[in-house]
Amino acid sequence: MKALLLKQILVWILLLVTAAISAQSPGTLSQVTVAGNKFMVAGKAIVFRGLDASDPDKLAKEGHWNREYFEAVKSWGANIVRFPVHPAAWRSRGKTDYIKLLDEGVKWATELGLYVNIDWHSIGNLRTEMYQSMMYETTRKETYEFWRTMSSHYKGNTTVAFFELFNEPTVMNGQLGICTWQDWKQMNEEMILIIRANGSKAIPLVAGFNWAYDLTPVASEPINAEGIAYVSHPYPMKRPKPWEPKWTEDWGFAAKKYPVMLTEIGFCGADERGAHVPVISDESYGDAITKYCNDNGISYSVWVFDPQWAPMLFSDWNFTPTRQGRYFKQALQKGGK
Repeated sequence: MKALLLKQILVWILLLVTAAISAQSPGTLSQVTVAGNKFMVAGKAIVFRGLDASDPDKLAKEGHWNREYFEAVKSWGANIVRFPVHPAAWRSRGKTDYIKLLDEGVKWATELGLYVNIDWHSIGNLRTEMYQSMMYETTRKETYEFWRTMSSHYKGNTTVAFFELFNEPTVMNGQLGICTWQDWKQMNEEMILIIRANGSKAIPLVAGFNWAYDLTPVASEPINAEGIAYVSHPYPMKRPKPWEPKWTEDWGFAAKKYPVMLTEIGFCGADERGAHVPVISDESYGDAITKYCNDNGISYSVWVFDPQWAPMLFSDWNFTPTRQGRYFKQALQKGGK
């Protein structure tokens, strides 16, 4: 009897250990890599078409950081989801508890076959440490420490395919001081060094200036690192129509040589809730940006899968699409076309 009881106890211990190891094991999605100007998965080129979550901290506080949210993302046709981590939310929740949120999201994404882009969601000048508003306040040390934490924690996790190093660099026409491309280049190269020294194979995403719009310096002074990609946020009011020639001049040229991901696109009618510069436009912008991306092999994710932040993609927690939501849901479900 004692031997049988001991055997049962050992079986339960084995089951518990197995469950613990399984919970901590890397995702089962294939590793994303870079080859030339393409993202690659299992030897084949892949173009990402996805959605931007709102801050996991916000969603958790509202009771919507759950599998249902990720199921909705998947049902809209996405193959990637972006997690914007605001520095203020990272500090207020605390590193340990915030990582628990990210782990939950990565788990749900893995189960649904979605890749993840973790974005340090600050807006401003990292050199002077001056920012657009309080929610974006950070320091170089905190930023570097964030990436040390992410790269170490998600080392070997293939679901976490991208690290977006800094959301939107801007000096706001000098209001936030000076940051040269050489300054920005050096800081990004240091972040990439930290990420790789801590064992992560996630692809670093480097944003351009002017709120992550302008990649023109890349033509003559690219980031000195292999296996990276570049980011632009070409919202409709950044340039007047016709957009395409200026897009090519400002950031699209980079896609000839490097992978490019537009980690924020979107539009909102002038009379709609949440309308603000620089997102005001209509479906003509959707047609133009999706065609441009399809023609040039450029990946994108749409801002924002939330009913409060703008331009919102749905209007309520039944995931009822807004105007831009209807447009991009249809585009994503058609494979981005």
